[in-house]
Amino acid sequence: MARPERGRQGSVDLTVRGAGIFGLSIAWAAVRRGARVRVIETADIGAGASGGPVGALAPHVPEQWNAKKAFQLDSLLMAPDWWAAVAKAGGGDPGYARTGRLQPLADARAVEAACARGVEAQTLWQGRADWQVIRATGAAWEPTSPSGWLVRDTLTARLHPRAALAALVAAIRAGGGEVVTGAAPDAGAVIWATGTAGLAALSDALCRPVGGGVKGQAAALRFEARTAPQLFVDGLHIVPHGDGTVAIGSTSENQWQDATGTDAALEALIARAVAAVPALAGAPVLARWAGLRPRARSRAPMLGAWPGRAGHFVANGGFKIGFGMAPKVAEVMADLVLDGGGAIPDGFRVDASL
Repeated sequence: MARPERGRQGSVDLTVRGAGIFGLSIAWAAVRRGARVRVIETADIGAGASGGPVGALAPHVPEQWNAKKAFQLDSLLMAPDWWAAVAKAGGGDPGYARTGRLQPLADARAVEAACARGVEAQTLWQGRADWQVIRATGAAWEPTSPSGWLVRDTLTARLHPRAALAALVAAIRAGGGEVVTGAAPDAGAVIWATGTAGLAALSDALCRPVGGGVKGQAAALRFEARTAPQLFVDGLHIVPHGDGTVAIGSTSENQWQDATGTDAALEALIARAVAAVPALAGAPVLARWAGLRPRARSRAPMLGAWPGRAGHFVANGGFKIGFGMAPKVAEVMADLVLDGGGAIPDGFRVDASL
């Protein structure tokens, strides 16, 4: 696509459909490059999967390295400066902090495997973060560990999802971009970052399934642990936030009757968190959340041109790693749409899910 003549009075270079984490992040990256941007959200900001409370920016395990893990690492390493720029531009606090993470190890075999991964991390993580095996101490903010050992990594970070979306909206508007809720016309190139609805529309247009929604449930508790590390216990994320809450999530459900309704599965999740960290017992539940998260068939983000629809592009499939992937997704999509470049891994391209 030819580079647009940016900044003409009254013109729009780029329309982004969807005001979740991918859509708003891409819009911000384009605004920083001088593009005139319009974001259109038909419901509410963060109405879909991006509106959940968890906000865990957690790395993949440092082994069996591939393009997806390398892309995510780049994004996590970009995140401190990227989110600081968002906060500076718009004045909003996205709630970002690189607080690290603790994971319990079940037995001697798990300890051995974790030590091997620590050696791999020294190279794969470029010396910019650590993966360490440490002794459990029995501290109040520490998961129960059957082996007496924990993994501590210093790469994991957190965002407050709603605050991060609000900070992006403020930054986009401060840079001259539009964020519109409701009906508005497309202009210029169009990026579809519309979550599960977008996967359904793309599946219909291509006459084949490219992905779908997976229901997740999560909760926010009132508990003061804002400087403590995240905990990851048997697939469960326990994430302290800077506002004095702790987020717990999430379920992964392929069958449901009510996509946005919470039920006994969430109560079981909360009970598991209390069993893992008894200090959470009695903490009041401030919010319960449920929604559909978009998962592409490839299980990787889906980025690139919409097949057969000139001037239209797709940014979807964030599933559980959308917030962590967002900084680099935003930059490569801005490269692609505004400048005709973009180093998108082959496994992320739209045709990888066909």
